[in-house]
Amino acid sequence: MKQQIFEREIHVLRDTFRRLMRRHAHTNLIKLIDKTHPADMAVLFRYFDLAEQEQLFALMRPNELTGDFLTELDESILQDLLAEISADRIAELIAPISASDQAEILNHLPDEQSHDIIDLLKKEEVEELEEILAYPEDSAGSLMYTDVFTLHEETTARDAIAALQHEEEAEMVFYLYVTNDDNQLTGIISLRDLVTTSPDTLLKEIMIRKVHAVRPDTDQEEVAQVVSQYNYLAVPVTDSDNNLLGIVTVDDVVDVIREEATEDFLKMAGVGKDREILLKSSWGNAKSRLPWLFASWLGGIAAATVIGLYENILEATIALAAFIPVIIGMGGNIGTQTSTIIVRGLATGRVNVGNNMKILLKEIRVGLILGVLYGVLLGLFTSIWFMDVSPNLGIVVGLSITTSMLIATTIGAFVPLFLYKLDVDPAVATGPFVTTSIDILGVTLYFLIASLLLPLA
Repeated sequence: MKQQIFEREIHVLRDTFRRLMRRHAHTNLIKLIDKTHPADMAVLFRYFDLAEQEQLFALMRPNELTGDFLTELDESILQDLLAEISADRIAELIAPISASDQAEILNHLPDEQSHDIIDLLKKEEVEELEEILAYPEDSAGSLMYTDVFTLHEETTARDAIAALQHEEEAEMVFYLYVTNDDNQLTGIISLRDLVTTSPDTLLKEIMIRKVHAVRPDTDQEEVAQVVSQYNYLAVPVTDSDNNLLGIVTVDDVVDVIREEATEDFLKMAGVGKDREILLKSSWGNAKSRLPWLFASWLGGIAAATVIGLYENILEATIALAAFIPVIIGMGGNIGTQTSTIIVRGLATGRVNVGNNMKILLKEIRVGLILGVLYGVLLGLFTSIWFMDVSPNLGIVVGLSITTSMLIATTIGAFVPLFLYKLDVDPAVATGPFVTTSIDILGVTLYFLIASLLLPLA
């Protein structure tokens, strides 16, 4: 219901913007832009063509709302929109936002364009921006806010509250970060603890000394796991000497979780990892999906070759052909289920080095239980439906389903765990790779069992 209301509101906004654009009502358009949330504006731009986008963007003023809007835009739309915009105009628009948000925008632009924009920013902004841009794109360093409010551990609670009230530049004050004489992070205090303690209490007496911090080169997915596991609103980023460099806030982590989950699902489906595949052109969309589908095509050729090798068995017992789709389908489905469970478990930390063998054996047992269950059901069905064929046909089909599902769960669980151990993204193990290998093995085992148990004449 909420989704329907949101979609209706977006459609009403879209129609309103288009009506005003047709009338060239620039004053009303500017007012409407200022009243529309940046995230909603980013969604609206998906409905507009490039000419409409450029017309609206030309009316946007250099303020924090415009900067937030640019960070919310889909990458492909952002690149198309800024492609023909002067560096002076872009620098003017992103100047009011934080260095981390500036870095996020510049990371999506060509290097030459980014350098031109950086040269136009203020010197103090450039130093902070270049520091963030030096870190890998998907790291904690690229996400962090560097303008962090800190206080010395010898400060009293009264002075800390007074200092906090006069601090206007600090970004996202969720916690109070406490440092020592060497500017090292020694503790953290929640705002609740700060305002409920005695005014003369020193910060070092009430701070939490065990701080979960991350390094600037820590992958953003690991940062998201820390926030998710401990329910933090922000995570401090420190260097090797424990000096506080910045913080990664929960709003950025929510975006990371969404992006990483989308990327994993796309890779598991075998369509690459481009999170904006729906916004690509038809050719660009097809090109990203081509390699995996080619792998499936090769797998299909291999399975067809296996079937051709056992042509004499098919001629002797034509009923075998009826069950090939069932063997392939059941094995592929359970293999994909298993690999999806394992990949998601690795991403969320529920599957790790300590319990991977236990998880593997558990999935094999699940495959055996389901394989035996469906093997018995399909075997009974075969014996009843094909009574005029060899009585062993039901045994052949039942055994084939059982072994196919058992092997499928083993492959579906083992391959992601093996790739994870090799430090390769396990999401690539799913989709066409797993299902194709299962199809070939399933068909091969099916005909091997049939050649052993069925008469050839």
